[in-house]
Amino acid sequence: MTEHAVVLGGSMAGMLAARVLADAYERVTVIERDELSAGGRRGVPQGNHFHTVLLRGTQVLESLFPGLVAELFAAGAHRTNLLLDAKMVLSGHELSRVDTGDTVQLTRPLLETRVRDRLTALPNVTIVDECEAVALELAGDRVTGVNVAHRDGRTEVVTATLVVDAMGRAGRAGTWLSQLNYAVPPEEQIKADIAYVSRLVRIPAELQPADRMVLVGPVPGRPRGFALAAQEEDRWMLTVVGMAGDHPPMDHEGLVAFIKEAAPPDVHTAIRAATPASDLHRYRFPASVWRHYERLRHFPAGLLVFGDSICSFNPIYGQGMTVAALEADALRRCLHAGHDDLARRFFRAAAKIIAPAWQLNAGGDLALPEVPGHRTLAVRVINRYVARLQSAAEHDPVVASAFMRVAGLRAHPSALMSPHILTRAILHG
Repeated sequence: MTEHAVVLGGSMAGMLAARVLADAYERVTVIERDELSAGGRRGVPQGNHFHTVLLRGTQVLESLFPGLVAELFAAGAHRTNLLLDAKMVLSGHELSRVDTGDTVQLTRPLLETRVRDRLTALPNVTIVDECEAVALELAGDRVTGVNVAHRDGRTEVVTATLVVDAMGRAGRAGTWLSQLNYAVPPEEQIKADIAYVSRLVRIPAELQPADRMVLVGPVPGRPRGFALAAQEEDRWMLTVVGMAGDHPPMDHEGLVAFIKEAAPPDVHTAIRAATPASDLHRYRFPASVWRHYERLRHFPAGLLVFGDSICSFNPIYGQGMTVAALEADALRRCLHAGHDDLARRFFRAAAKIIAPAWQLNAGGDLALPEVPGHRTLAVRVINRYVARLQSAAEHDPVVASAFMRVAGLRAHPSALMSPHILTRAILHG
């Protein structure tokens, strides 16, 4: 057991990292800028929008917090089997109904609250809220702590053997590296220019969809989509998305009109008849960003970067929390192998997790001609093949199952090129 680990950021990624570190460090301190409560937080603007934990992420969560998944279901979360309990329309194709395993469908505050309760129950974990990281403390080539400022004006240096930047898209590791005369990681970006508008609603019982979730994705010429998903307390989350600058309005009637072309008629009727159960919330996401820390040749010991601080994905694909869970699992394996050269080993492991998800995200975004970006020959060929796969998945449950395994991060994208799936795509696409 090493002495003290400090995690900067108390969102899902930070808490998952802290849970893993609690098995390897005598003390773990999580430092969070916002006041922590059961409700949403300013630092998680996407927290008021649709969330689901994919099956692979659910498995990791359960391994870190045994019994958590059953606890979430008991608290009102929905067990949704994709595709048996969900209508999924991707690129204009409704995917075949087939058992692809259960996801956990719930509001973000419920998930964060239950995970935080489990984390703080560990005797060696402390969460300090209303406290912001200001600068790193460095001795030679090793980070030895972090300078923090409390909301009441106090400042202090928190010494640590390891500091983890899990502050999300606003993570400051890159800025701090530059200030300490280290190279900053190269970045990839896809400027999808997305905006979400969401609210919880109640739908009359006679109009509620038969499925627990209806998801319709954007298509070329209509970069709009939406999700309507059952939530706790007999509420439904309506999340409306517009890409490439085609952003949804901030009023209910405007939202109903905005998705009329995308929504099946019965679902559109249900949304039109829904009554508000929360305020409208807006979230702007200009670009997906991958910071390639694995490419840096020099990096200070005693520092890690985690979760969205490494890579923030287009949230329309719902993979962010599952990627963070897989990174936590990778960090656990790295720590089991020892603490020497931890950053290099972890960044390489994280890159292997991120790469297939990034490939799927990038391909999905660049399939829309409205989204700017260079489309290499490989991207164009892959997108044509994926379009054929999704067309085949409309009639072929084997293809639908294979596609959802990849989208759910349970299989590598190369699985879609197996002779078995390739043949079915050619015949049925």
